[in-house]
Order: sequence, then structure tokens, then C-alpha cells
Amino acid sequence: MAECVECGAYTKFNGGLCTKCYNNKNSKAINNETHGLTDKEKRYRYDMIKGRIAETLIQELFLSLNYNVFRYGMENTIPGIMELLKGVRSDVAEAIRRMPDFVMQNPETKDVYFVEVKFRANENYSIKDLPKNYPYENAYIIIVSKKHIKCITVAELFDGKEISPTSHNYLGSRNEFALDKEVIIEFCKFAITFFENV
Repeated sequence: MAECVECGAYTKFNGGLCTKCYNNKNSKAINNETHGLTDKEKRYRYDMIKGRIAETLIQELFLSLNYNVFRYGMENTIPGIMELLKGVRSDVAEAIRRMPDFVMQNPETKDVYFVEVKFRANENYSIKDLPKNYPYENAYIIIVSKKHIKCITVAELFDGKEISPTSHNYLGSRNEFALDKEVIIEFCKFAITFFENV
């Protein structure tokens, strides 16, 4: 009677593995080959997915209010560019990363806005979260959290204002967007659904 070289259980393979240990080893090997992401890479992808969900939520919110919405960031212009720039430190790479996510146009006033969307589970965003030397001083930062959708301008961040769980800078309070608060409440419910376990 042969014993598994890993756990000592019965195996028909002399000097080999039992079925359980063989399957475990193969499953680990497959994971390492096909999904062999480091913890850092997994975190990067997880954060990217959360960010994309938040972006899509805001895009659909503004589209439902008849805004003209254009994806602006370089990752939308050149697919795969962000993957190529991962870990790259240069002025060009930083400039690309800083590009706002959207350009949006108010259908009534025809005003145009740069919009950057971020997901923050803790609902905090301040000047220290803004990339150094951020060039889009006229941009709006929309923060999607588990409960709220809030908005602040880059100029307000420079003035020392910030978003926190107790702040009242809700997206629906931005007069320049003239958004329907009921629609925003519906999209907040979507956010709760998507992010409640994050």
C-alpha cells in the first residue's frame, strides 16, 4: 500500500500523491499560470473595477439627464494604455494618468465641464488625494461612496475644502449642473447595491 508523499493518505501511485493532494497541487499550478497575480496586482485590478463601476454609474446618471457625455481620459482614447503605463514614472505617463474621465455638456446652457470620478468607500477626498501639480484646475471631482454621490471642484480643494462623511457637498446641490435630485437618489441606490460589500 503506497502513501501520499504530501499527507500520508492512501494512493495507488508509489512515491506519488493521493487524489486530493494531486488536485490541490494542480489547482494551485493552474492558478499560478493563468491567474498568477500578485496581491498588489489583484488590488490594482480590484480598485480599477470599482473605479470603472463608479465611472459608469456617473456616465449613465448624466446621460439619463440628457447631458452630452464624452469619455476623455487617455485610457478611453488608446485602449490598453493604462496597462502599459503601470509602474512607469515619467512626465508623460503622469500627464496621461491625470486626464479627467469625462467631458460633459449641459444640454440647456451648453456649458462644458471636465469631470473626474472616484470611488471612496470612506467618503473622504481632500487636496492630498489630488495628484501633485494637477493641471485641470477647472475640473469637478465626483465622489461615489456606498451611500452618497458628492461633488467638489479642484478650485475648492485648493481653497481647503474637502469631502467627508459629514460634509453636505452633494452632487444634487451643484447649481451649475441643474440635476434632478430624484434621479440622483435613484443612482445612489444603484451605488448602494454595487458597493455595499466593498
